[in-house]
Amino acid sequence: MIRAVVVAVPARDEEQRLPAALRSIAAVARAVPVVVVVAPDACTDRTAEVARSHGVLVVPSEAGRVGGARDVAVRAGLAAAGEPAESVWVANTDADCAVPPAWLDVHLRFAAAGVALLRGAVRLDPATSPALARAWRRRNPPVEPHPYVHGANLGVRGDAYLAAGGFPDVAHDEDVALVGAVRALGLPTASTDRAPVVTSGRLDGRTDAGFAGYLRELQQAVGF
Repeated sequence: MIRAVVVAVPARDEEQRLPAALRSIAAVARAVPVVVVVAPDACTDRTAEVARSHGVLVVPSEAGRVGGARDVAVRAGLAAAGEPAESVWVANTDADCAVPPAWLDVHLRFAAAGVALLRGAVRLDPATSPALARAWRRRNPPVEPHPYVHGANLGVRGDAYLAAGGFPDVAHDEDVALVGAVRALGLPTASTDRAPVVTSGRLDGRTDAGFAGYLRELQQAVGF
């Protein structure tokens, strides 16, 4: 039984986008005790101060890589949750995202059904680029279940996370690696298109690869 939730948010120079992300998380943090952890990673701006002003747990990271920053946030959250790891659900998202009202409800329904890891869906914010959002939706139509892995909407039970070794300290594809490690343990996983997280769709990502890199390739492919 899940008794607490950790929401883990890595952040690199996100003082502008982070407040909206934290407001959306605060709006859904109601079902069980929720610990929101922001890991400002090698920041040069006021990301940490902005996070503290929202009353969340702030655990700075100097990894300089999203995998390391996610791991710092998750482990700090598990320590702060005050429950055994098997009773904690870790919901991961990003600082340039907004989670929908049903986000944690959906994650907790899958957790209650015995799922150890949940791959959620994302949508591009059309305000960033309507044309790019349309192109992305055509290439990635909503399906249930779906084949995608998004660190911006990825849930995992705490004991499964620890048994799998956590997010590896890499610059990208840390989410794919975690999914593979959990599956290798023989633990049940699932995916859902319900309650997709809205991501900014920016092209200036914090890594050379990752989601922003995919969007740049998409933009080139469709010719705008």
